[in-house]
Amino acid sequence: MRYQFIAQHRQEYPITLMCRVLEVSVSGYYAWSKRPPSRHSREDAQLAEQVKTVFQANRRVYGSPRVHAELQDQGIKCARKRVARLMREQELFAQRPRHRTITTKSEPGAQLAPNLLQRDFSAEQPNTRWVADTTYIWTAEGWLYLAVVLDLFSRMVVGWSMAATQDATLVIQALRMAITRRRPQAGLLHHSDRGSTYTSENYQALLEQEGMIVSMSRTADCYDHAAMESFFHSFKGECIDSQSFQTRAQARSSTFDYIETFYNRTRRHSTLQYMSPLLWKARMAHSTIRNGDLAREVRFSETLQTSARHDILRLNKPLCGVTTRS
Repeated sequence: MRYQFIAQHRQEYPITLMCRVLEVSVSGYYAWSKRPPSRHSREDAQLAEQVKTVFQANRRVYGSPRVHAELQDQGIKCARKRVARLMREQELFAQRPRHRTITTKSEPGAQLAPNLLQRDFSAEQPNTRWVADTTYIWTAEGWLYLAVVLDLFSRMVVGWSMAATQDATLVIQALRMAITRRRPQAGLLHHSDRGSTYTSENYQALLEQEGMIVSMSRTADCYDHAAMESFFHSFKGECIDSQSFQTRAQARSSTFDYIETFYNRTRRHSTLQYMSPLLWKARMAHSTIRNGDLAREVRFSETLQTSARHDILRLNKPLCGVTTRS
């Protein structure tokens, strides 16, 4: 390790000085430098390149556990600690969010529902427990609001909507997208905060129409909504915080890419044994998903990816889940 340190810093300090400080001989260093790399060093160099490739291919947001899981799926056998060491040596560090956004605005006198979820964020089957919430994204044109519906079974985003204003229409669009995408049976548990958009008459009427059971977090208790808080934490840290948006169209495009291309299809989730939501759903399909659901999910997502991008960028017509009010 001392010889390696000297080799790495030989352009900055005299070799003789470093040898003296590190208490090694100059002749020993030069003898070491002429030896061919050891087998372990060659394997480390090869693995380091593979680690870097995985890290960069996944938006530079993966830490060592997810990078290790990706390498394992590619048939590359190695220890997680080795991956962590190689990432440190290359200064590959996952992006972290800078802040937490609070968007809940309660309506005095609104009809509230009890917390039926009770911080149990598991689900044995898809479309039995959904959580919903909103956040916002700053652009040079002003705020862009994002509403999301998340299926607790696979942690997949099944509904989303974006608009320049935060109102009941925003969250209704996201819920309608989830309903169209999943066609849930009556009895689904829908959990949200007590924000005015979720307690609005129109939103509650849609929940009743679809036979959904209403559950709401307690006031000022983020732990009651931890699954959605976790998603927004990842979304802000892995997508938003590293960018500066000049227009809402740019923010829409980036958000769409993150949700539909990266998060739902690719991003490995620690709760899902380091599988992506779509892969988890596919692995569980034989025992937990009704026939046709997975194929419909894939078709829906592919339709979004081929047709929604054009509409989001140009804002010339609305698409399910996207509102273009200004």
